[in-house]
Amino acid sequence: MTFLFRWLVTITPMGRQKERLRQNFRLTLELFQAGVELMRQNLRRRFPEASEEEIETRLGQWLAHRPGAEHGDGVGRPRSLWPRS
Repeated sequence: MTFLFRWLVTITPMGRQKERLRQNFRLTLELFQAGVELMRQNLRRRFPEASEEEIETRLGQWLAHRPGAEHGDGVGRPRSLWPRS
């Protein structure tokens, strides 16, 4: 990529928007990872005798638990997609 092209991409509104989206997504992933690490530490404090495998199992259960959204985030009644009636 030429210097001029890179410069145009970064100074155009679309280039800035894409870079902002990349930064926001990166920040989102970093915050998610920080939350997972905090919960892992919390679980180690709550269950000091638990093995790493048990901690990872509990962490997976915590990640899968969705209070208030057990059936997903969509509106309406939960229904099975298969078989369709």
